[in-house]
Amino acid sequence: MSKPRVVLVVGTRPDAIKTLPVVIALRNDPSFETILVSTGQHREMLQQVFDTFGVQPDRDLELMKHGQSLGELTGRMSLALDELFKELKPQFVLAQGDTTTTFVAGLSAFYHQIPFGHVEAGLRTHNVFDPFPEEFNRQAVGLFATHHYAPTELSASNLRREHVSDEKIFITGNTGIDAVLMVAEREPQTWFPDHKGRVVLMTMHRRENWGEPMTACAKAARQLIDEHEDTLLAVPMHRNPIVREVLEKELGNHPRIHLIEPPEYARFTKLIQRSNLILTDSGGVQEEAPSFGIPILVLRNTTERPEGVDAGCATLIGTDPAALLTHGRELLNDPSRYAAMSQVKSPYGEGKASQQIVEAIRNYFA
Repeated sequence: MSKPRVVLVVGTRPDAIKTLPVVIALRNDPSFETILVSTGQHREMLQQVFDTFGVQPDRDLELMKHGQSLGELTGRMSLALDELFKELKPQFVLAQGDTTTTFVAGLSAFYHQIPFGHVEAGLRTHNVFDPFPEEFNRQAVGLFATHHYAPTELSASNLRREHVSDEKIFITGNTGIDAVLMVAEREPQTWFPDHKGRVVLMTMHRRENWGEPMTACAKAARQLIDEHEDTLLAVPMHRNPIVREVLEKELGNHPRIHLIEPPEYARFTKLIQRSNLILTDSGGVQEEAPSFGIPILVLRNTTERPEGVDAGCATLIGTDPAALLTHGRELLNDPSRYAAMSQVKSPYGEGKASQQIVEAIRNYFA
């Protein structure tokens, strides 16, 4: 009897980071034929992740096109995956998270009546426009997934409220923790060796924060650094020119603010570890930082990862500059507040999610 053919589809840097530990686990299991497909939704940033993990895609659809709309990307991707699934005839398809790649991969699997496993299932804000289009993608995939790999009990409970049956839900922990711990163990620390003080890390890129929200947060972050002379601000800039224009205007030309190109994943992991405080609108960073005891201020009005907020290792502050300054000052000046956030155990797992996903797929075929 031939091995079940399992196809994993990735398209962006974040979903590649969280999918490649599953790819590695499946390739180490002789009972599966494993095929990795890249849509190329993020081109350059995606290749960095493949190189970091030593895993290359078996197929690259090369769909990245400068300036394409969500509609154009969705249409081109749908046609490409439709043809690919006709050719490969997979017995199981997996994709991770909330990207357009994940939505279209799941929809294409549904059209071909191929079982679909959703990695990092059940995250919800319950507002399909925030974050946009990610929340819609997550909820839509939840309608047709065969397996829902929920990272936490809270995400599993979201799925149950949407009438997903328990036999389809697997609480695995988050594969992003598998990835970040794997990389952290083997990479040396090389960030700011001559700086003896503290480091604040800031990342902003989400579509809903473009324009005034990002401008306001950048100005507040600059003021926070001006008030703390021992503190340096590191800002990896997303490649989108809309984001870079704001960050360069508001944070440029400051001796203790470093505007840097997006580091490859291993170096970014070490930058998280080097940081004392993180300001971010990134979902992945909200999950990764608690593994290293780094407090997070979440620069969003909603989060589909409330576990960190509930546990106390993250604070949801929105994009109000006054809130950023208030909470930032407290964490930099009040050791008890800092300790209360930094000593919280991560609610996102211990780095064993990939093995649990592989076991669920093995049991499905058994």
